[in-house]
Amino acid sequence: MSSPKDWGLEIDYGVYKALKKIPREEAEKLLGIVRLLPKAPYFGDIQKMAGEENVWRRRVGAYRIFYKIRLAQKLILVFRVERRTSNTY
Repeated sequence: MSSPKDWGLEIDYGVYKALKKIPREEAEKLLGIVRLLPKAPYFGDIQKMAGEENVWRRRVGAYRIFYKIRLAQKLILVFRVERRTSNTY
């Protein structure tokens, strides 16, 4: 089992832009969960995205956090946060 410090975290600039459009309390909660991903990338209400390689989705209330796990680099790349709609997984 890898220790929490083994995983790196990168957050795409688009994620910060999306968080600015979300009510502050919810944005802070989402950002807190994003920062916890390196400690437990496979924990929580997650699901691997079908048809994608190493792309995961974490459900947080009405929002979804999408991220890639790059095993070779031990890196988590958060690339999208969006509100759940009928088109969002």
